[in-house]
Amino acid sequence: MARVVMKFGSATLTSTEHIQDVAKKVIAEKEKGFEIVVVTTAMRGMSKELAKMARHLSDNAPKRELDALLSTSSQLTSALVAIALQEEGYEAVSLTGWQVGIQTDAMYGNARIDEIDASRIEAHFMQGKIVIVAGEQGIDNSRNITTLGKGGSETTAIAIAAALEAERVDIYTNVDGVYTADPSQVARAQKLEEISYDEMLELSNLGSQVLHPRAVELAKKFQIPVTTRSSEKDTVGTLLKEEVEMEKNLVVRGVAYESDVIRLTVGYDAYSNASLADMFTILAENRINVDIIVQAIIDGLKPTVSFTILKEEFADALRVLEDSKLSLGFSFADFEIGLAKVSIIGSGMASNPGVAARMFDRLRREGIPVKMVSTSEIKVSVVVPQDEMIRAANALHDEFNLFQQMSPKA
Repeated sequence: MARVVMKFGSATLTSTEHIQDVAKKVIAEKEKGFEIVVVTTAMRGMSKELAKMARHLSDNAPKRELDALLSTSSQLTSALVAIALQEEGYEAVSLTGWQVGIQTDAMYGNARIDEIDASRIEAHFMQGKIVIVAGEQGIDNSRNITTLGKGGSETTAIAIAAALEAERVDIYTNVDGVYTADPSQVARAQKLEEISYDEMLELSNLGSQVLHPRAVELAKKFQIPVTTRSSEKDTVGTLLKEEVEMEKNLVVRGVAYESDVIRLTVGYDAYSNASLADMFTILAENRINVDIIVQAIIDGLKPTVSFTILKEEFADALRVLEDSKLSLGFSFADFEIGLAKVSIIGSGMASNPGVAARMFDRLRREGIPVKMVSTSEIKVSVVVPQDEMIRAANALHDEFNLFQQMSPKA
């Protein structure tokens, strides 16, 4: 029997009425003959409330205890969904991450899934049950509860789908698909009918909030079709898959942006003191994500390397650099705040030269300064002043005619 994994976000689980609506959607898929796994996340605001309670008790609560605490939020919703399904006459069982066999590393708050033992899910399927899994969590080798951090529920859903060789994953959210840009900020943004794994991965890494990069990477690795769809409207969503047909032959298919970017600059007295490998290895070991990197070596000036990080990782990055200053051999570190990253994405860019030049020219005509640049085969990113971010996104959306994308039919 074919299997489907259904993931419901926090916006779909804000009340018992919403949970009853979730149950109806699950039942509809069950009645089509699928074996169903439902992955839940926490009710909106619940994790923040739990974290707030912990902070009232301690300014330095152990990460192990925080994971044990925060994992309960999605456990609550999984149990409520199971109760709603049982009330409708369907066999259902809720399971925590560790009960379902999700094995992770021991990085509390940002754990990675090592493997999944799906035998317990298989046993419940044999009994005709719908399985509801509390997302965002697992257990490490010492049998401590861990949480997966941002995108944990989506990652859980796709990892389970891979373990079960499921037909697809359906992600239910408060948006009805993936758009060419954020429709709340870009007036003529259009919904995409399909998007490739690579394009979605770039969009996710560059600021789109629809799917987390970790989840997209897993979907690509195991070639799992993923549909993002509305939890409220009965419309066709956006299908994520390996290759898609170009819509209206547009080279650029999306614009993404990300605020609160910080540029860190590290300087050396001499080039012989600089070791980029050592610096970025230390940052990576502390799970600090570095994005755009620019190195400057100019005769008569001290060599520097600049890189961007997100605001929430700024304090950790400074701490790591300060702790490692002697071993890394740099003489000074400086930073610039009030920046944002704006990007254009499209798989057709690889075979169409001149896209970056067109982007830079439009920004020049708009009077928007470009502070840093990063490119790949299917994206170009620029760092601009944060107060110009939305204007830049709208200008680029217009420049590449993204309003002409074909939207799927309802």
